[in-house]
Amino acid sequence: MSAPLPLLEVLAQVPDPRKRRGLRHPLSAILSLAVLAMLTGCKSYQAIAQFGRDKGQSLAFALGFRRGKTPAKSTFSEIFRALDIAAFEEALSRWIRSRLPQGEELLLALDGKTARGSKDGEVPGQHLVAAYAVSSQAVLAQIRVETKTNEHKAALQLLGILPLKGCIVTGDAMFCQRDICATIIAEGGDYIFFAKDNQPSLVTDIDAGLAFQEQTRRTAAAFSPQRRSAASAAGACGQQRGQGARAGGEADDSADEPLDEASRLEGVEAGIRVAAGADDEGGDECGSRPRDNESEPRACGCPAAVATDAGALGDGERTALPA
Repeated sequence: MSAPLPLLEVLAQVPDPRKRRGLRHPLSAILSLAVLAMLTGCKSYQAIAQFGRDKGQSLAFALGFRRGKTPAKSTFSEIFRALDIAAFEEALSRWIRSRLPQGEELLLALDGKTARGSKDGEVPGQHLVAAYAVSSQAVLAQIRVETKTNEHKAALQLLGILPLKGCIVTGDAMFCQRDICATIIAEGGDYIFFAKDNQPSLVTDIDAGLAFQEQTRRTAAAFSPQRRSAASAAGACGQQRGQGARAGGEADDSADEPLDEASRLEGVEAGIRVAAGADDEGGDECGSRPRDNESEPRACGCPAAVATDAGALGDGERTALPA
């Protein structure tokens, strides 16, 4: 962070319009006294001169006056009539900028006003366009609006002498112009201007641009790869179509259902060996042997006997049942 510039050192760089012969007071001391007096509310040459007299020799020597006496009203009038106003304002602007907060966005307000008391009869007042630093409550720079131009052109000249990088420039509808906005963006700043109904085409373009941006944002969100992956993951974890959702913690009953007793007995019966002569002795018409005149066994409703050893069953079914 750079150190703030001393006021006397900055004002010493303003060129002196006076001749060297007969100089009584340094120019930097006179300008410093005028700046201090105006910061306290003094607005006229008489008030500035009275301010210096009231503060005495201590302030006079501190500002650089050699004789311990501040100048009179006429001295201020003569100097400011011949002074290079642009150089003086540029020096004050550098002094104020050196005291602005560093590393923060600077808010500049553009505004045009007519200086109070500048109108003299038929002579119109001096109209100025100023850049006001809101955080420091100080005017960084101002420029006069000529009679053959307007605030728009004067604002372009004002922006050319201001450091706009990292600044936010605000203004009313007068400064809502394409070239002003382009200048601010080119210098690394941003702007906030008001568009009113006196510029209907501009308002229509702004509404159309905002609507297009909103539509683009919604379209990008609808076809976002992240949204697709999230939908695929949700579908993979969900139930298949046609199946109802199973309540949380509910297990499948078929997995834990005990073995039916009838099924066990049927399995046991299926494992009984059939005697070779069962067809002859028991008169069973569904014997396993084919008759002499038949090539294949007859089909009937009796269950077929399967030659399955009882040992193939579980350990609990190894005991042979009675025939």
